[in-house]
Amino acid sequence: MGLLAKQTMRVKDMFSKNEKKLFIFFIIIFLFSKNSYSENSNKNKALDYLNSLKYFSASFIQNDGENLSEGKVYIGNKRVRADYSTPTKILIILDENKAMYYDYELEEDEFFNPKNTNAWFFYDIFRNPLFFEDGILFEKNNELIIEKNGFDNTDKKFLIRVFFEKNPFTLRAIEVDRDDNFLRLSIYNHNYNEEFDEDFFKLINPQYLN
Repeated sequence: MGLLAKQTMRVKDMFSKNEKKLFIFFIIIFLFSKNSYSENSNKNKALDYLNSLKYFSASFIQNDGENLSEGKVYIGNKRVRADYSTPTKILIILDENKAMYYDYELEEDEFFNPKNTNAWFFYDIFRNPLFFEDGILFEKNNELIIEKNGFDNTDKKFLIRVFFEKNPFTLRAIEVDRDDNFLRLSIYNHNYNEEFDEDFFKLINPQYLN
């Protein structure tokens, strides 16, 4: 009887240890699934927010480590417009494959492919819904940060981070590190109900619109 009792206790102990292992395993799976769901939910929230920015404008301060520039960015249905006010008054209008640059002081315009310049990220962040699909999202303090890296159309390596305030959910900053050239746009004065006239996003020298 004593031997049978010992064998029975060993079997019970074995099952007890296995149950503990299974319990820990399921707890890990649950926590991982919960974190994964939360991350995907936040990423979808960030992507939906960016994709919803139509008829939107905001002011920005651009810092490249040496110089500060100020201006406003406007998001239309298909195009993006950036008006730099200081230190130089410059207009940039971007479509997917074409863009225009206009210097008000020199009264000079230039038409170009945005994918071959530093301006391409303006369009892809706001009007390319697939751009951040393979991006990574993480949290820091009260911020959500979505990050993407790769190589651009000119084979230059880039790293882009977009910062969102969590509550209320708001776009706050964009950082671009491209081929060791860094700039940060701090974004404020959000307006979600802009009204644009039919010429506002046209790829035309503004002198010809007056």
